[in-house]
Amino acid sequence: MTTAYLFPGQGSQQKGMGRDLFDEFPEITSKADEILGYPIKTLCLEDSEKQLGLTQFTQPALYTVNALAYMKKVKETGLKPDYVAGHSLGEYNALFAAGAFDFTTGLRLVKKRGELMSMAVGGGMAAVIGLSMENIEEILQRNCVDTIDVANINSPSQTVLAGRKNEIERIAVFFEMPGVMYIPLSVSGAFHSRYMEASQKEFASFINQFAFSTLTTPVISNVHARPHRQAEIKKYLVEQITHPVKWTETIRYLMGKGEVEFEEIGPGNVLTRLVQTIRKEAEPLIVADYEETGVKDEAASFAVKGEHKETPTALNAFSEDSCNSRSEDAAAVDGISQIRAAEDDPVPRKITPFTLGNVQFKKDYNLAYAYLAGSMYRGISSKEMIVKLGKAGIMGFLGAGGLDLDKLEESIRYIQNELCHGEPFGLNLLNNLNNPAREEQKVDIFLKLGVRTIEASAYLSITPALLRYRADGLRKDQNGTVSIANRIIAKVSRPEVAEAFLSPAPERLIEKMVRENKLTEERASLLREVPVADDLCVEADSGGHTDAGVAYALMPAMLKLRDDMMKKHNYCKKIRVGAAGGIGTPEAAAAAFVLGADFIMTGSINQCTVEAGTSEAVKDLLQQMNVQDTDYAPAGDMFEMGAKVQVLKKGLFFPARANKLFDLYRTHGSIDEIDEATRAHLQEKYFKRSFETLYEEIKKNCPPEDITKAERSPKNKMALIFKWYFSHTSRLALTGSGESRVDYQVHCGPALGAFNQWVKGTELEDWRNRRVDELGVKIMTETANLLNRRFEAFIGGNGVTAVA
Repeated sequence: MTTAYLFPGQGSQQKGMGRDLFDEFPEITSKADEILGYPIKTLCLEDSEKQLGLTQFTQPALYTVNALAYMKKVKETGLKPDYVAGHSLGEYNALFAAGAFDFTTGLRLVKKRGELMSMAVGGGMAAVIGLSMENIEEILQRNCVDTIDVANINSPSQTVLAGRKNEIERIAVFFEMPGVMYIPLSVSGAFHSRYMEASQKEFASFINQFAFSTLTTPVISNVHARPHRQAEIKKYLVEQITHPVKWTETIRYLMGKGEVEFEEIGPGNVLTRLVQTIRKEAEPLIVADYEETGVKDEAASFAVKGEHKETPTALNAFSEDSCNSRSEDAAAVDGISQIRAAEDDPVPRKITPFTLGNVQFKKDYNLAYAYLAGSMYRGISSKEMIVKLGKAGIMGFLGAGGLDLDKLEESIRYIQNELCHGEPFGLNLLNNLNNPAREEQKVDIFLKLGVRTIEASAYLSITPALLRYRADGLRKDQNGTVSIANRIIAKVSRPEVAEAFLSPAPERLIEKMVRENKLTEERASLLREVPVADDLCVEADSGGHTDAGVAYALMPAMLKLRDDMMKKHNYCKKIRVGAAGGIGTPEAAAAAFVLGADFIMTGSINQCTVEAGTSEAVKDLLQQMNVQDTDYAPAGDMFEMGAKVQVLKKGLFFPARANKLFDLYRTHGSIDEIDEATRAHLQEKYFKRSFETLYEEIKKNCPPEDITKAERSPKNKMALIFKWYFSHTSRLALTGSGESRVDYQVHCGPALGAFNQWVKGTELEDWRNRRVDELGVKIMTETANLLNRRFEAFIGGNGVTAVA
């Protein structure tokens, strides 16, 4: 007797599933919670928030319950089946059972798959019962319907169709006939159809990160209803997203193996009933082994084919999910080659969250979306935030500015440990005019720990530290092209700074660094062939350091500059230009993409999320702000230069007090020149201590060279004392101190005010419900929807009609 285990897919989920499994496998359940970010047991047993029916939750939940059910089965019997198969999502459980990957790898794949599929919008599906697939195709052809795909061939008399929702509804009339049922399904997308190509493309990139083990049991593929070949597993998992599930042929193939006992492993009995129907309505499919696998002796392809083993490998498949298990040399799956080119698709394409932005940019940085989250000073863009974003396919930048070196190194190691499968992340490198050595020390840490992407911000010119990071890892490949290991995304708001980043490294700096043995001649030569930055992010009016630029003027100018510089230096690879500043709503994001942005970067909105590394007191203030509630104040790190930062002003005295200090510094040569009443007011209200006491405190913590300068120059001493206020007010805000809440220094732009208005009256009005990754996905999703609506309105509103 041949045994075949079948694993159900989406549609078999039910509240209460897995009730007797989670406590039996607590370690695996705990690991699932960690990967998913929510308690899987609570979701399956309680589903208090009605999430179990949502694709992004359904798929990980079903995979987990199916896997636990299989492990329990093997644990109790000590036996393995001869074949395994799964319906759609269930195919991942079949591969897990066959040893292709461990539990955690499978869950990561399914989680990503569910997230991508949940983003599909505007699609629909319907089950047609009572007609053969051939009859259905004839009906569609007779009525000139070419926009509908077959998604599931569940039995000879049950087929599921997929297409645009309005088309699924429109064609119902064609199936109004005796003995036929046409049942629209409650789904968000047209799964297993051409309309999932955007999700398929993103998943093709994601699955490439993982290496699969040799199968120990034949697994029947949904795509071709034959056993998987080891080298093509990834290919067919990618294809499965847009291809029909050939379930009827799968069961017929297994029926052709002789007397087969089918057993459904997982919740419900949907597959059991389908098997019964197929057995009644179809004949076994006899296929020669060598015709289906290319191997004369099929048993030789599978270690345990045809015999029961007492070594339940699936029980041992759960691992500590060590990053060392990932093969860097795993063969790539050419997922893109499996997807039809957009220009060959006769169906008009719709914009999706995944099609926004530059394709190559997303591929280079391993992103699901052309969306970045910019850094925020002193770890406000925290290590937890960066990990949360990375796991969602979004690159965030750790706010390294202002972090002490030990804290910085600890944060990087935490991120690298959590994002160890190629998920995207980056670090901020902040220009330090007053202390260049600090910049060098941070680069030392980046190079030591292998940080491969940085966001360079607040630069007025190129520095040696920046070039040392860029030069590390430069080499020439076999084609003579310079290969770049360390990528730089430069945040710029001025054309002359952008030009510096778009140019090769300054010759004077290269020569100086070679003389000082900070750069080898070989790397110096390579630096001359590449731009300083891989990509630019054009920063318009925003929180923190800003030149108050206007995106509508900046973006066209920067794009033109980019094109000119690429032509001037004959660069082979395109430098992408993104947009930042003022982006907190779909309308703003849409405007950025229409202006030509290859990607967008948000900032202020991420500061008011659960993961942000600032105080709850600050988040409470930020949640209440509107677009008019910001102001400009001197930048503490560039105080003497008069550089500005944009900060929150609603309910705070900081902007007024900071500007007052700069005015006093600008118009006086020393503190003693300030009138007595003003000095008294400053000491009582601003500093809450005498200038003498404060200066003694500063001397204990300030670099000796700064104290020497202060002792020589009364104006420098005044600047040193005034700058203490800026550091102090930042600390107050970060800790949420009740000492002087009106003095909080909170960098913020009006984008957050716009975001607050957008989500007003929804659950996201409360920052405690704002998750940084969910905000990113929501903005990208709604931006795509908005652009689709605006485009359709524009076409319709202008009376444009189709012509032959």
